[in-house]
Amino acid sequence: MHRSRLSTWLIDVPRADADRAATFWSRALGVPATPSGDEPQFTGLRGALPGLTLAVQALDDGDPRYHLDIETDDLDAETARLIALGAEEIDRWLDCRILRAPGGHLLCVIPLHSDPDVFARLATVWE
Repeated sequence: MHRSRLSTWLIDVPRADADRAATFWSRALGVPATPSGDEPQFTGLRGALPGLTLAVQALDDGDPRYHLDIETDDLDAETARLIALGAEEIDRWLDCRILRAPGGHLLCVIPLHSDPDVFARLATVWE
C-alpha cells in the first residue's frame, strides 16, 4: 500500500524568460511571485490553486510547456503504478522520477513535499 496525490503544476519556461513569465502569471492570477530560496529555478505563485503548488520553473533547455508533479510516500511503487498505466520513465533528477505519459506530457514523481497533514488528507491510498 502507498499513497500519492497531484501536488504541483509547473509552468516550464526558458531561463531567459523566467522572470518575465513569473511577473505575467503573478499579475494575471493576482498572487505574489515568490522566488524559492533553496531551489532558485522555481518561482512560486502561492494561493493561485488552493491545495496545490503552482510555480514557474526556469529551464536550461527545452520548449515552454506545463508539467505535473505527483508526490508520494513510495517512489518505487508510484512509478511502477504509473508505468503499468502506460507511462514511460525517461530520466531521473535527484529524488525525482521523470515520466512521459501517453500523449507525450511530462510528469514527475516526487517524494513527499507538501505539509504532511495536507498529504494525509488529500492523498489517494493505492492497494
